[in-house]
Amino acid sequence: MTLRVVGVGLGRTGTNSLKLALEQLLDAPCHHMLEVFEHPEQIPLWTAAAEGQPDWPAIFDGYTATVDWPGAAFWRQLVAQYPDAIVLLSRRDNADDWWKSANRTIFEAFNGTTAPPPPMVAWFDTIRGLLAEAGIDPTNEASAKVGYERHLAAVRAEVPAERLVEWTTGDGWEPLCTALGMAVPDQPFPHVNTTDEFRARFDERVSSGDPDSGHAPST
Repeated sequence: MTLRVVGVGLGRTGTNSLKLALEQLLDAPCHHMLEVFEHPEQIPLWTAAAEGQPDWPAIFDGYTATVDWPGAAFWRQLVAQYPDAIVLLSRRDNADDWWKSANRTIFEAFNGTTAPPPPMVAWFDTIRGLLAEAGIDPTNEASAKVGYERHLAAVRAEVPAERLVEWTTGDGWEPLCTALGMAVPDQPFPHVNTTDEFRARFDERVSSGDPDSGHAPST
């Protein structure tokens, strides 16, 4: 199996909804940070990738698409590795909206307000490093917004227009189905993982101290 969709959007741009939508359209798993939490055996592979030794066939074995972190941190490599894949840039309407959502959810593990479960500390350190490489400072609003906009600009400048599909939260099925040459499903698009839902799951995980209990926080 090879990747048909390479998601290059940052977290908190509707990526969990996209994961569910792509799995429905492609009838196969879509990678997402959630997969790493549910399958911690993947962590050494991603750590090796962060250290410059990626094994993409092993990382994406069984997957037909990827969205969200940690894959988005390696977007240039993945765009080159899978030349026939659609490149999906998910985004919010503006950097302010993205920051508000990210700051209240995924960045809480990095700004000192909420600590990750002890078994996941090393993995969070890896993600912190990937964020830094992407120019995203989760403790600095102005810097993070600049990094977010820079990321969008880089993708638009470097990915050929014929491969790039932009998707804004709320766009629904149409952009995905058009790019994949599929009919729009006769059912609502899966809108999931609001800020309140994310915070409730993360608080439960932190209080339990067990990275395998319940569902991992996702973006």
